[in-house]
Amino acid sequence: MIETDDDDVRRPSEPGKHSALTAGALLMSTTLEVEQVDVRGPRFAAWVTTAVLVAVFVLSAFSLLAAGVLLALQAVVFAVGAATGPRRSPYGRIFGALVAPRLAPVTEKEPVAPLRFAQLVGFVFAAVGTIGFLAGSGIVGGVATGFALFAAFLNAAFGFCLGCQIYPLVARVRANA
Repeated sequence: MIETDDDDVRRPSEPGKHSALTAGALLMSTTLEVEQVDVRGPRFAAWVTTAVLVAVFVLSAFSLLAAGVLLALQAVVFAVGAATGPRRSPYGRIFGALVAPRLAPVTEKEPVAPLRFAQLVGFVFAAVGTIGFLAGSGIVGGVATGFALFAAFLNAAFGFCLGCQIYPLVARVRANA
């Protein structure tokens, strides 16, 4: 267990002593020690995702079927990212092979678990949007795509991962369930 005191300095706690950290923070702190990724990778993926989702919107003006197919492909990318993590996702592999070697050494990392959760949330919105477009409902497809686009753009442009912000709350609820 890890315990904090008033000035938030982390130190190992004594066995059997109650931790002052929330379940989500403890889960994230454990994740920090286990697996992290270069913050530039998820931001690169968010830019690619933003471009794909904008293309979905453009296509939806001409063909709901084409928009649904492209969004289904993005849903697969989200699913792979949620299942395997950001390094093994299609955009993560492109970043690792083509982009990262041309960048300065890594100076900032972030935990993988919140990123995987964010990919799961993206998958849900993309799946709903895909079903909407393929069922002929441009409104359902467009709204779901809009939510995914909003989250992807926030991460790409500002480094603010909406799903990552929600992750500790979900982790806390799961720990208490």
